Amino acid sequence: MSSVWPRIEPLLAKVQKPARYIGCEDGMQTPSHAPDQVAWLLVYPDTYEIGLPNQGLQILYEILNERDGTAAERAYAPWTDMEAQMRAARVPLFSVDTHRPAGEFDLVAFNLSAELVFTNLLNCLDLAGIPVRAAERGPEHPLVVAGGHCTFNPEPLADFVDLFAIGDGEEVVSDITEVVRQWKASGRTPGSRQGVLRELSHVPGVYVPSMYDVAYDGDRLIAVTPKYADVPERVEKRTIADLGAWPYPRQQLVPMTEVVHDRLNVEIFRGCTRGCRFCQAGMITRPVRERPADQVRTMVSEGLKRTGYDEVSLTSLSSADYSAIESTVTGIINDPMCGGQVGVSLPSLRVDAYTVGIASEIAKVRRTGLTFAPEAGTWRMRQVINKLISEDDLYGAVQSAFSQGWNRVKLYFLTGLPTENDEDTLGIADLARRCVSVGKEFAGNRVTVATSVGGFVPKPQTPFQWFGQNTSVELQRKINLLRDATRKDKGVALKWHDPKATLAEGIASRGDRRIGAVIEDVWRNGGTFQEWSEHFNLSLWEDAMARHGLSIDWYVHRHRTEDEILPWDHVSAGLHKDFLWMDWLDALNESGIPDCRWTPCYDCGACTGYGIEHVVASNRPPAGGSQGTGQDLSRGGDVPVVILSGRPA
Repeated sequence: MSSVWPRIEPLLAKVQKPARYIGCEDGMQTPSHAPDQVAWLLVYPDTYEIGLPNQGLQILYEILNERDGTAAERAYAPWTDMEAQMRAARVPLFSVDTHRPAGEFDLVAFNLSAELVFTNLLNCLDLAGIPVRAAERGPEHPLVVAGGHCTFNPEPLADFVDLFAIGDGEEVVSDITEVVRQWKASGRTPGSRQGVLRELSHVPGVYVPSMYDVAYDGDRLIAVTPKYADVPERVEKRTIADLGAWPYPRQQLVPMTEVVHDRLNVEIFRGCTRGCRFCQAGMITRPVRERPADQVRTMVSEGLKRTGYDEVSLTSLSSADYSAIESTVTGIINDPMCGGQVGVSLPSLRVDAYTVGIASEIAKVRRTGLTFAPEAGTWRMRQVINKLISEDDLYGAVQSAFSQGWNRVKLYFLTGLPTENDEDTLGIADLARRCVSVGKEFAGNRVTVATSVGGFVPKPQTPFQWFGQNTSVELQRKINLLRDATRKDKGVALKWHDPKATLAEGIASRGDRRIGAVIEDVWRNGGTFQEWSEHFNLSLWEDAMARHGLSIDWYVHRHRTEDEILPWDHVSAGLHKDFLWMDWLDALNESGIPDCRWTPCYDCGACTGYGIEHVVASNRPPAGGSQGTGQDLSRGGDVPVVILSGRPA
């Protein structure tokens, strides 16, 4: 493998932000390559500044490079100016670590966190010189892998991706590596590609689309069945039981140019049991697994010392739900090693878990941005979506923030939710203006409540997967209602997501294998960076659907039935389908259910299916130590509190 840097360097003076392509970050790995090693290229199919902070990619980058006989590098989607230069100069997609061509790696693996990057995946493959369609690849080509939340419906990309890693990636990448190592040792002979893919289909958590036949009856999907008896009928996600055994990233990358979320990031727990029915992430990452508080403090202390950051983000799906959140925040703020100069950011805040105590501790250093997500404008709608927070919860959280010196908070809402009516929509405006009133008691006319509204897209593996999405026309009508309602409200700053982009996301999120042709059509007609407003073009999606004889209304706007085979039914997130259906019926009945960590088990399947209970303790002893080499950060303290699974009487 050889570097193409001499061909890249002359291009950098011709593009914006050349630092996107040079690497050289603090924490960067420079792995050595050898014929007997397995080489991974980890690709985030968006720009460097979006992809660099991604924790999933950084975690796998470290784990793979710690393994003997394995090398891992990174790549990001080049922006349009660099792509044009690369195509003109015939420079292939390359790694930013050692600038090796993507096509020379054994595996090219994509992190998929949003559906509108699907066309970027195809573009990256084409730039790498890898055939876009999996069926056209030979043993000389890399295996194309995809992981991330979007892979819980892998079918739209089934024609392009060789294998999907479903669920947590920490363990499965090692299993994949061993299969590929044996394939390389055998010489990767002609015709061997199907053999190694069949072998990979035996790895728990790995879905290989080419090992399955798909059958339709008219518009409807009627079966996805294995081609061979040794291929599993249903692929179960991988779940790591002990987050404390994986204290990564130890060497967070520190970029040389501006990126989003440019701060130290430490994951404090994984999973969520609040049961919000719209939230795919909360459903597919169950059960809750907390990192020991001692380990969190060590990762923060060591990370700040190494990186020089003066702000840390404690990440999870609902950071204030961490069982030791107040003591952890206090410990960071008051750590003498930090000198009282470190700011703490808590993303994904639940308003019913945010207290004056947390607010006052954070405010001691600096008032980082605060975003609360009520999601819906009325209590009725919050019962439908199972976001069981009251108006008093919201006003109490906002008051906690404003009383500690904040003068700006952000509220996030969804519109287009099941059973939503205009009263519910206008409830968003009412909540926002009442939050302004609360803020004025402390900040006067300086208060701003930034109100962001996104169109709802029903996602696979959730109770709302059967719901027919609102049309873009209807979503725009609801946004117009809010614009009119808040036009004269000083202090309410309304922003919204483009309903047309919401429609395209709906096509890609719940599509079957036939949508792959649409994604390819959009890409071939110039549709890259579709998640960027300046490049998004709905007509590309509408025209592609029409050319392939597929109905947008059928794929996006219709309600599904209980007996319908869904394109992702052969991929398991650990949740029983009948649990999801009953939760959907509860939603239609406006019935909420409490957080299952503190109630009898609802038998969703997440714990009983994997033999893992919700771990909600602040400390626990090490469980087998950490993987690889380096400092062991997994040492905790007290015995964990574990909420046992069991059916209610």
